[in-house]
Amino acid sequence: MIVANPVYDVVFKYLMEDERIARTILSALLKQEVVEVHMRNNEYNNPLTDNLTIYRIDFGATIIDSKGQRQTILIEVQKTWVEAEVLRFRKYLSFQYANDANMTGNGRDIHALPMVAIYLLGHKVGGIEAPVVYVGHQVKDYYDNVVEGGAKDPFVESLTHDSIIVQIPRLHGKINNRLDKVLSIFDQTLKDGKDPHTIDIDVGAYHEDNDMQPIIRRLLEAAADSELRRKMDVEDEFLSVLKSRDEEIMHKDMQLAETKVAIKEATEKLGMTEEKLGRAEEKLGRAEEKLGMTEEKLGRAEEQRAQAEEQRAQAEERAERIMRNSVIALMEKKMSAEDIAAMLGIDVATVKQIALGNVTTK
Repeated sequence: MIVANPVYDVVFKYLMEDERIARTILSALLKQEVVEVHMRNNEYNNPLTDNLTIYRIDFGATIIDSKGQRQTILIEVQKTWVEAEVLRFRKYLSFQYANDANMTGNGRDIHALPMVAIYLLGHKVGGIEAPVVYVGHQVKDYYDNVVEGGAKDPFVESLTHDSIIVQIPRLHGKINNRLDKVLSIFDQTLKDGKDPHTIDIDVGAYHEDNDMQPIIRRLLEAAADSELRRKMDVEDEFLSVLKSRDEEIMHKDMQLAETKVAIKEATEKLGMTEEKLGRAEEKLGRAEEKLGMTEEKLGRAEEQRAQAEEQRAQAEERAERIMRNSVIALMEKKMSAEDIAAMLGIDVATVKQIALGNVTTK
């Protein structure tokens, strides 16, 4: 059966808006029964300026823990297809820790809701082979003995959280447990070769599963929804533009690194030339003070000084040429005079003078 591909943000959101489906997926990931779940107010959800590469949903959930007790927790689901998003993940978590809406209690008995961060990644993480990994926290004493009940203390839970990392590229259709079955809808080996917006699933594998049937039906509805498919096209276009942008930034960074190395080499050579000139002048001074110095020795000292001066002039000319070429290259990348000046360690007036000279020569 052909259904919508839930790796697309718009389809994933469509799935998780259904409370029963959200409970099914979150219960499988948490390995605990989620009896109630609701999307939280996400007005504070996007504090970053360049956040389109990460899709986030916040949930408030009531779970049944291992002791059969109900507990309210905060679940942060973050999904991305772009690698190296660690900094943005950390920044987002810092906003969640600082948000008063995530606190409970009153008076002096105020603490944070326990939080679980779930990361759905469209790329692999290092050499970790397991498609799903659980990162928990334990409270231990000096001798590495686990302190019973320490991890559940409100103070500890307010300052630490558990994480679940799902590597979607490592989902290969093998169903060995409940989580494998639920996550099988994300298996990209089932993707339609002609239409990446859809996957071809074996409905027989879910025939007697009352919790999976609503998921399949909703994915089927999404595949037939023209507006959702249009939004999937928009996602494709955005990721294409993003990839081009990242490649351009990478190329610019390489050019900048090469320029900095060239400037450093020229500067070091200029410094060595000045040192050599200083030694020649010192030698000349001693020779002039010496009464018995011959004209031939004085001439050789003068010749060494002249050679040092010539080398210094050549080094200064090379450094100036590299600096000018660097400014022109960065201006062609549409960088401002202020940014170029800060990057190359020169004043803005010099940048503008070089720019004016370039325009004049053209």
